[in-house]
Amino acid sequence: MDDIIAARSQMALSLGFHIVFSCIGMVMPFFMAVSHFYWLKTNNVVYKNVTKAWSKGVAIFFATGAVSGTVLSFELGLLWPEFMKHAGPIFGMPFSLEGTAFFIEAIALGFFLYGWDRFNKWFHWFTGVIVGVSGLASGILVVAANAWMNSPAGFDFVDGKYLNVDPIAAMFNDAWFSQALHMTVAAFVATGFAVAGVHALMILKGQNILFHTKSFTIAAIFGCVAALLQPLSGDISAKDVAKRQPAKLAAMEAHFHTEKSASLIVGGIPDEKNKRVDYAVKLPGFLSFLAHGDFKSEVKGLDSIPEENHPPVAITHYAFQIMVGMGMLMMLVSVLYFTALWKKKHWLTSRWLLKLFVTATPLGFIAVEAGWTVTEVGRQPWIINGIMRTADAVTPMPGIVYSFYIFSGVYISLAIIVIFMLYRQIKMVGKLYDLPAKK
Repeated sequence: MDDIIAARSQMALSLGFHIVFSCIGMVMPFFMAVSHFYWLKTNNVVYKNVTKAWSKGVAIFFATGAVSGTVLSFELGLLWPEFMKHAGPIFGMPFSLEGTAFFIEAIALGFFLYGWDRFNKWFHWFTGVIVGVSGLASGILVVAANAWMNSPAGFDFVDGKYLNVDPIAAMFNDAWFSQALHMTVAAFVATGFAVAGVHALMILKGQNILFHTKSFTIAAIFGCVAALLQPLSGDISAKDVAKRQPAKLAAMEAHFHTEKSASLIVGGIPDEKNKRVDYAVKLPGFLSFLAHGDFKSEVKGLDSIPEENHPPVAITHYAFQIMVGMGMLMMLVSVLYFTALWKKKHWLTSRWLLKLFVTATPLGFIAVEAGWTVTEVGRQPWIINGIMRTADAVTPMPGIVYSFYIFSGVYISLAIIVIFMLYRQIKMVGKLYDLPAKK
């Protein structure tokens, strides 16, 4: 493993773990706020118990997310010094604002966790909402920085120098809205399905049925609504990628040849040597529609892009197919769930529907990981699209491979600790949270 592969692998590992913590930290506070609202409006103690249980989960993921996020910020400087030397002054604003949002989130979470029976009940609820809003803002700001790497703006690149820097234009680059929207909806999908799946499993086991049913309903509605909205944000993202990163779109679809009425490829095995895709289902004209809103428009293929600027086609294509496939499966589950809510209420207590949600538990996060793979691998060989190559940004210091091994151990350990703590929280629901109202 050479140093650039080691550096990229370490960043991939770090991002892969951090994105899970970030998604849950962005979304779970909203679940918590809804259950808390129901407690305040109905005085049903089950909702209070659900809120307290979820708040401990939020605290666990906030702590682990803070650790993994701090590691990532150091890695940017240590692994990619040439990148940060030039990019830092340009896109540093969203990172600075993210730090502000993080501190607001920390303060609000402290108020919420220790504010039971101490604050006005609606002020206490409001602190929980602030946790969610600030967490969501943190995620959007970080995505804005990543969007800048895909659609660099806010500077003039002249003779290898970065001049006339405009941090506002850099932060609100042309890709930030589509990426932020797609990632936000994805976070709600992934977290909603994961939380609903866990509670569905506990219902199937016959443990604390009412507690887990209330929890399941809130999480499932969030997740299913987001799953049905996700194709809309995906369409916006696809059109943006087609316009600004045609090489990425071509790799996503293994689209080797520029053509009009381009076919959308479902599945298939890319053959980069012979410039074709084997065993694929082709939908004529649908790629043209996806990219440009017109079934007959021309879509650039990899043949129109210099070969040294081609992304890895197979990885990008497979990751894109996985992301879309997971999304379609969750849409199907969502349609069945809303059918149960509106037309077939007896389905809601059926074991097959609960088992379906249990099976779907990891699908959202698989889709998120695949989506970020598309975003990052599909941009290669650039770290700043069209401006700086990844190979030119990596640190010249030797021994990065050992750093990769060490951080792999750190993240695996962190994952084991988080899983253990969450398992303990779930097992202790009956003793810690699902308690009768105090008289």
